[in-house]
Amino acid sequence: MTLESFHCTNFRCLAEARLELDPRFNLVHGPNASGKTSLLEAIAYLGRGKSFRGAPTDRLVRHGSKEFVLFGRVSQPGGESVLGVRNGEGGLEVRIDGQGNVGVADLAERLPLQVVDPDVHNLVAGGPEERRRYLDWIAFHVEHGFLREWRRFRKALRQRNAALRARADRAELDGWDRQFLAAAMRLHECRERALARTRAALERTALRLLGDAVGFRYRRGWAEGLSLEAALARDRARDIETGTSGAGPQRADLALSYDDRQVRKLVSRGQQKLLACTLVLAATEVVQAELGRPLLLLLDDPAAELDSDALQRLMRAVEDLGAQVVATSLTSAPGLFSSPARTFHVEQGVLTRAT
Repeated sequence: MTLESFHCTNFRCLAEARLELDPRFNLVHGPNASGKTSLLEAIAYLGRGKSFRGAPTDRLVRHGSKEFVLFGRVSQPGGESVLGVRNGEGGLEVRIDGQGNVGVADLAERLPLQVVDPDVHNLVAGGPEERRRYLDWIAFHVEHGFLREWRRFRKALRQRNAALRARADRAELDGWDRQFLAAAMRLHECRERALARTRAALERTALRLLGDAVGFRYRRGWAEGLSLEAALARDRARDIETGTSGAGPQRADLALSYDDRQVRKLVSRGQQKLLACTLVLAATEVVQAELGRPLLLLLDDPAAELDSDALQRLMRAVEDLGAQVVATSLTSAPGLFSSPARTFHVEQGVLTRAT
């Protein structure tokens, strides 16, 4: 899979931008606030149906416009697909090959991608929700039926929480517990298998980028040595009082340890970035192997917070993945890739092809 071409209109500061992309290396350079990150954000939106910067739709539509429109032509085994996304006053509309009865999950299947941006360290330093999303992204691509199981669990969690808030009687809560337990264990097992498939790549990439071993341990979301059924029974009174479910995969986390320390408390921002990149690159490697095709990797200012040696280690690891890469830089950065890259320049929201 490669993104062959991309076209956006009225996305942030970009009135219109067109890209014909190289299947391997692409570089977009320009001064600060020129539109580089907005371009990557638009490309990522085409594959995710949301902003990786967490921006609401009204912040994404260019000032004075009613909507933004994104198109991309994706090559894949058996031919090409055309992806389209429109969002604005009329709400989100997704089309694939002209068909409108599709959703965001269909975009993710056709254009799987990962992003490394200046906030990527939050994957390490942020809360557990970031790392649960990380595991779920892997499981979505490598675990057959994962999305169905995830949706079943979210529904069961909402129903159990509603029953808790309503202070339902014991028999009704027992029924909701059974549904919650079944869905929770299926989701938990999907995540465990996804991490097991990724662990070797994680450990290998950590050694390459950081030069030391890093530990990766799945925290399932309830006490060790206790079944989830027992944890639900033990915590029921507290759950009724709070109106929320305290035990379950909604509390899961991926615990990281580096040099006998808890990562998010004791390493520098540069080390946190390298460790977060370890997570991203390992996930990309595993999903590429599962799908049998390259993914799209978006790198927003990869040099930020890294010294020259660390940047070189990161970029050589990126190149060895075999993914399609779109990176941004303040300069044309001839040393960023060891192989020639197709180069674009953006300034004041205007994109031009440099080479």
